[in-house]
Amino acid sequence: MTQRIRVFATCDIGDALNILRQKGYDLEVYPQPEAPPKALIVEKVKSGVQGLITTLRDSIDAEVFAAGKGTLRVVSQLAVGFDNINRADANKYKIPFTNTADVLTEATAEFAFFLMGALARKLWPAEHLTRDNQWGYWHPFLPFLGDEVTGKTVAVIGTGRIGLAMIKKCAGFDMDILCYDPAYENREYIQAIQETMDLRFERGISRDKTMIRYTTLDDCLKSADFISLHVPLQRPGEGSNPTYHLINESTLRSMKPTAMLINTSRGPVVDETALARALRENWIAGAALDVYENEPLPADSPLRDPGLADRCRLLPHFASAGRITRLSSDPEKGMAGRCVQGLIDVIEGNYGGDITKMPYVVNKEAFAK
Repeated sequence: MTQRIRVFATCDIGDALNILRQKGYDLEVYPQPEAPPKALIVEKVKSGVQGLITTLRDSIDAEVFAAGKGTLRVVSQLAVGFDNINRADANKYKIPFTNTADVLTEATAEFAFFLMGALARKLWPAEHLTRDNQWGYWHPFLPFLGDEVTGKTVAVIGTGRIGLAMIKKCAGFDMDILCYDPAYENREYIQAIQETMDLRFERGISRDKTMIRYTTLDDCLKSADFISLHVPLQRPGEGSNPTYHLINESTLRSMKPTAMLINTSRGPVVDETALARALRENWIAGAALDVYENEPLPADSPLRDPGLADRCRLLPHFASAGRITRLSSDPEKGMAGRCVQGLIDVIEGNYGGDITKMPYVVNKEAFAK
């Protein structure tokens, strides 16, 4: 009798797991909503599982890979990012890991756009005014006004898939768009957006002529009304374009006092202590964050200061949390489906068993011949 493939999932990722069950895999799912202790992950890997399904909450490093030496064949991550997986350790132990890039592009971009609008139009303090029964009169500008998004200038920092999707949405709101990417400039896409902008103006769809262009980070920060972050996390020494604390005291001070910051990329891209000070001392007008240096956001975080609540939106790493995006079993639509398919590709030797040809494997360099 052929031995069944054993898989341990560190959390329930929905109906997509039934694909593995239907294939006869021996699947064990950690039942609690919180992340399992690392010691438990090591224990499960040491017991001989061939597949490991993980999330950003799980620390996957040499300890885990060593525990699975000779048995662990793949780590399949339910996320685009893989900061929690030590790539060098994975390569050393020759274990491929996969991610779920692309399927959450539009969901994350629209969430960043919604955060920008909610922050600018002061939806949170306005709703509290109503719910707390403090709305006793109507006045054209008291007790406060929000800011329009339409016609403003947005800086998109990082023009990978999500950054480009954000650009597409901002163009629809007749915004001027400044772009910065330290690694690659997609000038063909930007030119296509400019042509679309020009056509909208020529046909009378847009009242004012708008523009998009690549520029420097300094120009983006000094000129934009909104700064939206879409860069990967690279710590010093990890690459030629580190982004760790890209937003810090110096860069925050260079922004306009009316500027607002949106971060749906990675928490450590922003120095949170500096950001809290910038908000407290009014260097900038507001911030909306969905990711943090430490998650969940610690109880003593300076960002939790009640004095900042009217201009600092805090969300629980929620940008990709659309029903289809998170849970669809279709690998072309959902993170769960892509996560499972990435695992199956490796376990069942799809693509002729050539790991370098498997679309969802990240560390292909470890298997290049």
